Amino acid sequence: MSNLVEIRWHGRGGQGAKTASLLLADAAFNTGKFIQGFPEYGPERMGAPITAYNRISDERIKIHSNIYEPDYVVVVDDTLLECVDVTAGLKEEGAIVINTTKTPDEVRPLLKGYKGKVCTVDAKTISEETLGRYFPNTPMLAAIVKVSGIMEEEVFLKDMESSFAHKFAKKPEVIPGNMEALKRALNEVQGL
Repeated sequence: MSNLVEIRWHGRGGQGAKTASLLLADAAFNTGKFIQGFPEYGPERMGAPITAYNRISDERIKIHSNIYEPDYVVVVDDTLLECVDVTAGLKEEGAIVINTTKTPDEVRPLLKGYKGKVCTVDAKTISEETLGRYFPNTPMLAAIVKVSGIMEEEVFLKDMESSFAHKFAKKPEVIPGNMEALKRALNEVQGL
């Protein structure tokens, strides 16, 4: 399956890593891809480390396991760099995308010698300025789409607008902020 893209998400309970992985799966599915999106966690509480996964392919996916050698890794909370080996198995021809105020060069020493592409985006500032609260998953979702190129940005934005219209049907006033968060993240990813 040469066109298979595997993504591993690292976050903390309550930050939306699982939700973002599922939204990415839905968006990819809507472009005609075969997808998987699933979390891995036990009875963890809010704030505990969690992992989520995506597989995206043009062909039927016959693998049903966690992802041990991802093409891309998304780190929703940069404090995880200190306690989780986020680069474990990460392919050097792939990339890691980290929510941080640091530049890619500043964060690279924390990545246990990873030699691949390092990208950063300040999802905290983006979400606080566009949504009024800290919801890092929305900007991180856009950042991984930008870095991985798994779908065209305009197709992604259109799909997300439709998804938000359904998800926030009773709170349509939050849709413009979420869309702005996505657009800003697409434009503010560093390290490309």
